[in-house]
Amino acid sequence: MTIKQTISAIVPAAGVGSRMKHSAPKQYIQLAGQTILEHTLAKLSCLEQLSRIVVAVSDDDPFYEQLTFSDKRINRVSGGKERADSVLNALLSLADNPPDWVLVHDAARPLVELNDITRLIEQCMRVSEGGILASKVKDTIKRGISHSKQTVPRDDLWQALTPQLFKYDDLTHALQNALANNVAITDEASAIEWANKPVQLVSGRSDNIKITTPEDLDLAGFLLQKQKNESAL
Repeated sequence: MTIKQTISAIVPAAGVGSRMKHSAPKQYIQLAGQTILEHTLAKLSCLEQLSRIVVAVSDDDPFYEQLTFSDKRINRVSGGKERADSVLNALLSLADNPPDWVLVHDAARPLVELNDITRLIEQCMRVSEGGILASKVKDTIKRGISHSKQTVPRDDLWQALTPQLFKYDDLTHALQNALANNVAITDEASAIEWANKPVQLVSGRSDNIKITTPEDLDLAGFLLQKQKNESAL
């Protein structure tokens, strides 16, 4: 008999997004009639596999409460100073009834394709290992500060994307231990790597961009309309 495994999603959304040079954090910037965060949560809401969707928001955030969500799985928890703190807070909020797996997704990645998320989930569960969506690096990569010192071979280089999917216990313990040891955590995979556990690289679409700068917003608007046109066919 196959035992169904539970998955909860975590969306860290406590950042200020200073590079956007906007009066509101980037997750609340309007994109095609909705905020970026609303677009992102709408994508996750399409996943029936998720039992809960936890959004980690700063306690002094005045914007989140202005949004309304029909999906009752969406809940707010307190965010932290850094991304890793927000994710850990969200994980601990689930501790009374923990899921088997957690799917962590950037608030500012509204263009992720559901097929990519489904493939990530299926591949990770099939071999019982965590993994991330990632895209092979296509451009020539240079190493240097003000001048190029080296061309870096890109055969085994990947750009990390989200979602990232890990077992609840593995990610919780990895983050707790890494933060206690002052390890720099840039994404969930870096904590799992530090804990010497495997991280699968699951190929995802490169247009799953993270909206960080004003030019990203223009590109996201174009890509979002393209997705809508394709879904209408």
